[in-house]
Amino acid sequence: MVKEKITSIDHRDMKTAHLQIKPRSTMTRYMALLFATACGMAVANIYFAQPLLDSLADEFGMTYSSIGIIMTITQLCYAAGLLLLVPLGDLVNRRRLIIGQMLLSVLSLILVGIAPIVTVLFIGLAAVGLLAVVTQVLVAFAATWAALEERGRIVGLVQSGIVIGILLARAFAGVLTDLAGWRSVYLVSAVIMLLITGVLFRVLPRDDIERESLSYANLIRSMFTLFIQERILRIRGILALLIFIVFGTLWTSLVLPLSTEPYSLSHTAIGAFGLAGAAGALGAARAGSLADKGLGQFTTCIALVLLFISWFFISLTEHSLILLIIGIMILDLSVQAVHVTNQSMIFTVRPEARSRLTAAYMIFYSIGSATGSIVSTSIYANYGWNGVCLFGASISAIAILYWIITYRLTEQITVKSDTK
Repeated sequence: MVKEKITSIDHRDMKTAHLQIKPRSTMTRYMALLFATACGMAVANIYFAQPLLDSLADEFGMTYSSIGIIMTITQLCYAAGLLLLVPLGDLVNRRRLIIGQMLLSVLSLILVGIAPIVTVLFIGLAAVGLLAVVTQVLVAFAATWAALEERGRIVGLVQSGIVIGILLARAFAGVLTDLAGWRSVYLVSAVIMLLITGVLFRVLPRDDIERESLSYANLIRSMFTLFIQERILRIRGILALLIFIVFGTLWTSLVLPLSTEPYSLSHTAIGAFGLAGAAGALGAARAGSLADKGLGQFTTCIALVLLFISWFFISLTEHSLILLIIGIMILDLSVQAVHVTNQSMIFTVRPEARSRLTAAYMIFYSIGSATGSIVSTSIYANYGWNGVCLFGASISAIAILYWIITYRLTEQITVKSDTK
């Protein structure tokens, strides 16, 4: 009788059980730290150009008014990569996809570093932006191989690497440029990326998870279907849009008051403020652990309130740099806590579509960051730093209101997914 019960177990159930056990022995802390490092370096490649714009303008004979197109190219290609490349993780072997993208990133960085003319520079930077989305493939890979009870913590740890990479990119580029010129930034990054790729090739686990049989066109189409079908993706995506408007508002406009009186700081000194943001972002992994314990909504509430409060300290920038640093730390901690919690909650649905869920969610991130960057500089030109702070605080307040409105629906979705 017992034997009959054992042999009657559905073959797919055995596969599911195998996948549930496998992550416990695969996603170690060492591997999570390696993922975080790889993500940090990959995403930093997009932001190296920010403090180098004046050097690039002089090198290639571009006017300062048109040099901003460099950041536009990389950001647009990054958004294109989210839509076109990240979903491939649900269709092809993620291990091969990650290694392939990393190697192509190395070649793209070398192309930028040796670019003889501006056309080659643009092509290289476009490729760098497009391939930097390997970060999101790594996040989805980590979420798949982590055990259910530690998924939020692992995602938080990997996500911290992305944030630190973004925030430290400017300081890294500034120091290397002062030592050996702007080209050294991309060539050194290429060497580091190649070393990380070699390590990943040796330690990445086999990706033998069964996948859906979809054509590439249907794969992309299904990403929009997921957005329609999954309420948690829509709710948390809009919340991501709001918090990254705030994030983009601070980090794009911050250079303006710091580079003028009474401080008149250099670009290298301004870039060092990213260290304060990185320190705050290190707490994001803790937010993932709280989400694992079912406290995602509580974490979101506290983080959004802190996000609003952070603008009080940031608004006093012209009076105290210490208060600004405190505000930056609180803001970055808050944004990353919500970001990690969002991803942890989204990954509880449709495990076969984690790459597409990641891509769909990160599109909100890109739109939010771009909106904050564009709007904040315009507000500063017309209303000064106080206007920027009022805008940031207002969006933070809207985020709190949106969380309150969607609280009950999110709770229902969370309870339903936990009972599956």
